[in-house]
Amino acid sequence: MEILLSLLAALLALVIGGGGGYLFRNLAIGRSAKAVEQKFADIERKAADVEQKAAIISREAEDRNKALLVDAKEASIQIRLDAEKDLRDSRNELQRVERRLQGREENIDRRSEAFDRREKEIDVTEQRAVDSLAEAEAIKGKEQQILESIAGMSASEAHEFLMRNAEADAKHDLARLYYDLEKRMKEEADQKARRVIILAIQRLASDVVSENSTSKVPLPNDEMKGRLIGREGRNIRAIEAATGVELIVDDTPEAVTISCFDPVRREIARMALASLVQDGRIHPTRIEEMVERAKKEVDEEIWRAGEQAVLDSGVKGLNPEIMKLLGRLKYRYSYGSNVLNHSVQVCLIAGMLAAEVGANVQVAKGGGLMHDIGKALSHEMEGPHAEIGAEMAARYGIAPEIQRAIMEHHDEEKGSVEAFLVTAADAISAARPGARKDTLEHYVQRLKALEEVANSFPGVEKTFAIQAGREVRILVKADVVDDIGSTNLARDVVKKIEDTLVYPGQIKVTVVRETRVVEYAR
Repeated sequence: MEILLSLLAALLALVIGGGGGYLFRNLAIGRSAKAVEQKFADIERKAADVEQKAAIISREAEDRNKALLVDAKEASIQIRLDAEKDLRDSRNELQRVERRLQGREENIDRRSEAFDRREKEIDVTEQRAVDSLAEAEAIKGKEQQILESIAGMSASEAHEFLMRNAEADAKHDLARLYYDLEKRMKEEADQKARRVIILAIQRLASDVVSENSTSKVPLPNDEMKGRLIGREGRNIRAIEAATGVELIVDDTPEAVTISCFDPVRREIARMALASLVQDGRIHPTRIEEMVERAKKEVDEEIWRAGEQAVLDSGVKGLNPEIMKLLGRLKYRYSYGSNVLNHSVQVCLIAGMLAAEVGANVQVAKGGGLMHDIGKALSHEMEGPHAEIGAEMAARYGIAPEIQRAIMEHHDEEKGSVEAFLVTAADAISAARPGARKDTLEHYVQRLKALEEVANSFPGVEKTFAIQAGREVRILVKADVVDDIGSTNLARDVVKKIEDTLVYPGQIKVTVVRETRVVEYAR
C-alpha cells in the first residue's frame, strides 16, 4: 500500500511539475506574473486536495485489510469448529453402529442356543413318537386278533366283504345318478322341443290366428255368391289365379272369406272383390282388370305408408325398395299390433335411448325402424326375420352398423350397443298395455309355468306370479335358505326361466327371506 502511495505522489509531482512548466512558459510569454502566481496557488490547492484524498484512500485501504484479516480469522475458526463437530458426529455414529452390531451378535448367540435346545427337544419328541407308534401297532394287532375272533373272519375276508358292499353301494348310486341324468335330459329335451315348436307356431300359426289371416268381403245378397263362383267355377278360379288367395264361399250370410298368408295379396283380393261386387260385371276378363287396378292402388298405398313412416321416424338416405318393404308392413300384424306402427315406435324409442347413453342415434333409429323388415318377406324367404331383414339391408346398401343391429336385435349374447338398444325398445313397445293380444288360457298357463319353475327349487315355500306375469315373488324357508342362498336362488330361477319359457319383455324375480322370532312373557 505504501508503494502505491509513493507512486501516486510521484505521478502527482510529475503532473504538477509538467503543468507548472507549461503554465510558466505560457505565462512568461503572454501573461503577467500575477496570473501565474494565481495559477500556482490553484495548482498547490489541488495538489493538497489530492494528497488529502490519497491519505483518506490509504486509511480506508488499511481499514479494509484489517477487516479482511478479521473475517479470515473468524472463517478459519468456524471451519475448525465445524470439522470438530463432524468428527464428533462420526465418532458417535460409529459407536452406535458398534453397539448395534454387538447387540446382533448377542441375539444370534441366544438364537443359536435356542435352536440347539429345540433340536434336542425334537429328537426327544421323535423318539417318543416312534415308541408310541410301535405301541399303537402292537395294540392294533391285538385288537385285530380280538375282532377276527369276534367276527369269525380274517382281516382279508373283512376287507373283501367291505369292498363288495362298497361296490354294491357305488353301483346303486351310479345307477341312480344315471337315472336322474337321463330323466333330466329327457325333461330338457322335451322343454327344448316345446320351445322350438312354440317358436314355429308363433311364426306360422300366428299369421293365421292372431294376425287376421282372413278377410271378409260383404255381399249385397246371397245371389252374388253364385255370380262370384261363375259357371262351373270359372270366376272363382280366375279370382284365385289372379290374386293368389283362397276364396271361401260358405254358409256365412251375405259374405265371402278371403284366406291367405300374405297380407298384401289378401288386401289386393279384398279390394278387387269389393270393386267387382260394386260393378256387378263379373267375368274372367273383368276380374283381371280389377285385380290389376287393385294392385296399383295397393302399391301406391304401400309407397305412401313407407314414405310416411320414414318421415315420421326421421331416418334419412333409405333406398326406395326399403321404403316399399316398410310400406308392406302396414298390412302385417303381430299379436294384434300393426308392425309398421310398431317399427316407427321402436325407432323413436331406440333413438331416445341412444341419445341418453351416448350411442349412435342414427344407427339405433335405423335399426329400430327396420328391425322387423324381414317380416315383409318372411313368407317368401326361409329363415328368421332378423336374418332376412339384415340380408335385405345389405342388398340395398344400408350401413353395416344398422345391418348388425337388425341381425342381432334378438341375440342378447353378442349384440352391439345399438342392437341392445333396439332390443330394449322392441320390448318396451311390445310390453305396453294393449300392445299384444293374448288369450285368457295362454295368460293363465304362463303364470302357472312361472310358478312351477320357481317351486321346482328346494327351500321354496310359496311362489306368486304378479304384475300379469312380469314379476315373480318367491318366499323361501329361512331355516333352509340363507342370505347367500337367496342370491343364488334368484339367479338360478332367472336362468331357468330364460332357458325354459317363452315370454315377451322381461320378468323380475324377487326372493323374500323372512325370519320370525316369537317369545312369550309369562
